[in-house]
Amino acid sequence: MPALIPTDFKGTVTWLGLVGEEREGVRSAAKPEMFASFAGAEGEIHSGLTRPSCVRVTTQYPEGTEIANVRQFTIVSAEELAAIAEKMEIDEVKPEWLGASIVIEGIPDFTHVPPSARLQNEAGTCLVIDMHNRPCIFPAKEIEKDHPGFGKRFKPAAEGRRGVTAWVEREGPLAVGDVMRLHVPDQRTWSLLDEARQG
Repeated sequence: MPALIPTDFKGTVTWLGLVGEEREGVRSAAKPEMFASFAGAEGEIHSGLTRPSCVRVTTQYPEGTEIANVRQFTIVSAEELAAIAEKMEIDEVKPEWLGASIVIEGIPDFTHVPPSARLQNEAGTCLVIDMHNRPCIFPAKEIEKDHPGFGKRFKPAAEGRRGVTAWVEREGPLAVGDVMRLHVPDQRTWSLLDEARQG
C-alpha cells in the first residue's frame, strides 16, 4: 500500500451515472446520488469484486479469466469533455455517451493523475484510481445515434482525455456536488519507465 499525500487539488462532482444491467450499448443514466460499496454501485453493469478479463489485459491473462475488478467506476473530467467536444466540432460530449460513472470538475490534466491516487469526499468515501482509460469505439456508437456522422471523430479527439477507471477502497455515499480531494502516492516515477515501454 502506498504512502499518500493529501493535495490541495479538489474536484467537484458535477454528474453521476450508472450503466444498468438491462441496457443497450454503454450509455449511462444520470443519478443524483449513489452508494459506493466495495463491489461498486448497485445495479451497475461494471460492479462486482471480480470481473472477467477483457481484451485490454490479454498480455497478462486469457480473455475471460476472473480477475480483481479495478474498473468499477469510470471517471471523466468536465474540462476534458469540453476539449473533446471542441475537437469534434460539436456543442458538447455528454457523459452518458461514454458510459461515465462520475464527472469531476476542477482537477487539471485529470486523465493523467498518477495510478493509485485517491479521490475522497467529505463523507470519507474513497475511490482508488487504477489508470487512464483509453478511447474505444463504444462511445462513438452512442454519439453516432444522436449526431450521425460524428461518432468516428470521438476516438482521435478523446486520446489522452478519456478519464480514468477506479475502484472503492472505502465504502460510502457519492452525490452530485460532492467535493473530492486528490491524494497522490509519495513515490517518484520509475526511472526506467520509458525504456520498459519500448520493449
